[in-house]
Amino acid sequence: MCGIVGIVGQQPVSERLVDALKRLEYRGYDSAGVATIIDGALHRRRAEGKLVNLEARLKEEPLSATIGIAHTRWATHGAPTERNAHPHFTDGVAVVHNGIIENFAELKDELSESGAEFRTETDTEVVAQLLARFRRDGLGRREAMHAMLKRVRGAYALAILFEDDPSTIMAARNGPPLAIGHGNGEMFLGSDAIALAPFTNEITYLIDGDWAVIGKTGVHIFDMDGNFVTRPRQVSTAAAFIVDKGNHRHFMEKEIYEQPEVISHALSHYINF
Repeated sequence: MCGIVGIVGQQPVSERLVDALKRLEYRGYDSAGVATIIDGALHRRRAEGKLVNLEARLKEEPLSATIGIAHTRWATHGAPTERNAHPHFTDGVAVVHNGIIENFAELKDELSESGAEFRTETDTEVVAQLLARFRRDGLGRREAMHAMLKRVRGAYALAILFEDDPSTIMAARNGPPLAIGHGNGEMFLGSDAIALAPFTNEITYLIDGDWAVIGKTGVHIFDMDGNFVTRPRQVSTAAAFIVDKGNHRHFMEKEIYEQPEVISHALSHYINF
């Protein structure tokens, strides 16, 4: 299951994005990437394999920006290559995505017929291509976002950067969880509260059908009809919860050995041992 992190704030974000992705390693992944906006242009670094490879890439080619999105990918459509790694770029739009776009083949054919050139084997790229097309048709960023969401079907958690807006991340949820973190002069986005624990413990969860516009000082949330909605802010207990492999070689091995303890904890709610 892929992982998403986003930060819009006042400090450089690339290192913090990678540190947050490390807290999502338990989900499993085979590639990773980061996208930022610097001097009005999108920039990204991607790498196959573990996050250490992405860290090495960022040391060789640093990214200095105060806004960014990041992703760990578990390949579904397309091989686990750097070319297929998120974020995907299309004409000033950057997209990361968890889930599956069920009608991607239909959308890809439609977009290809209208001249779109696809660079990856992923279902996610249709999201970027749709947004780029709607922007070329004259829609604003929010209007393009809403129009795209009306076209895609399936399960998705999305984080999106528009090159011409270096102060905003857009997000959407339908299925996979997506949490918005509230900070002091900066805001955060993550697949779960665990990823955001180093930054904040004040969390707002999007519900299915929600999409959001996230700036430095707050968030505007809309439903699928485009109506403004409010979602509760809550204090997360994940701040003290660190996910690591312990003495195990990988997370799957850790989960196997933890099964008896997990089962006993679950049963203890129903049985007085």
